[in-house]
Amino acid sequence: MATHFSPATPVRFFLQPTQNPPKTLLSVRDSFGGGPVCKKCQPITVNVCSWSSTVSYVGSQDGSMKFSGNPIVVKKQLLQKRAGTVRAATIEEIEAEKSLIKKDAKGRMEKTIELVRSNFNSIRTGRASPAMLDKIEVEYYGSPVGLKTIAQISSPDASSFLVQPYDKSSLKAIEKAIVSSDLGLTPNNDGEVIRLTLPQLTAERRKELSKVVAKQTEEGKVALRNIRRDALKALDKLEKDKKLSEDNVKDLSSDLQPTDGFVS
Repeated sequence: MATHFSPATPVRFFLQPTQNPPKTLLSVRDSFGGGPVCKKCQPITVNVCSWSSTVSYVGSQDGSMKFSGNPIVVKKQLLQKRAGTVRAATIEEIEAEKSLIKKDAKGRMEKTIELVRSNFNSIRTGRASPAMLDKIEVEYYGSPVGLKTIAQISSPDASSFLVQPYDKSSLKAIEKAIVSSDLGLTPNNDGEVIRLTLPQLTAERRKELSKVVAKQTEEGKVALRNIRRDALKALDKLEKDKKLSEDNVKDLSSDLQPTDGFVS
């Protein structure tokens, strides 16, 4: 392809990448390429000098140089830092976040309290209570199940239990589970039902039960503190994410302080 130049205009051409090329975006419109969106011809950032407004070269991503009959359009790419816009939360959004966090914390605390109460009920005292057997699990057809789900438990008097299984074939498994528990009960299996008699508590046994109660109480308090800590972390994250202001977070944190009533 022949190229004609104007003799009246001395010209020079050079095209070479530099160590730190300027941030320019070359857009090519010619007859052999698909333009800026063409993977084959998509230009790279280089220094470009042309001796004619109608003669241009462009460097492609594959490293090749191409001749263009149309001028290269050089557009400077302005590097603009996009700063995120922080929008103050509306009252409705603040109340929604507040309600969600408080509801979650309160729900988890209530479940913890119920668990502690259930553990207390399972501790053997001087009076028979069916709730004492709630924690016993029986191996039933290869799976552990709660005793109360496969048997009817009653308390005929203040010192005895009557366990009547719905499936008599589970009597042996129930008996084994009761013996394995820490209730200190000796089951009496007559082939139909299992009878349990509460022995009198000794001084040594009372001390052991006191330690168990103290341990379960402390575990419950730790669980409650952890729940509140998780809620406070959730608030801190909201502040870091710019969803709530520092004042909003402080107000919500103050609202969580009344949960101390669960721990006392």
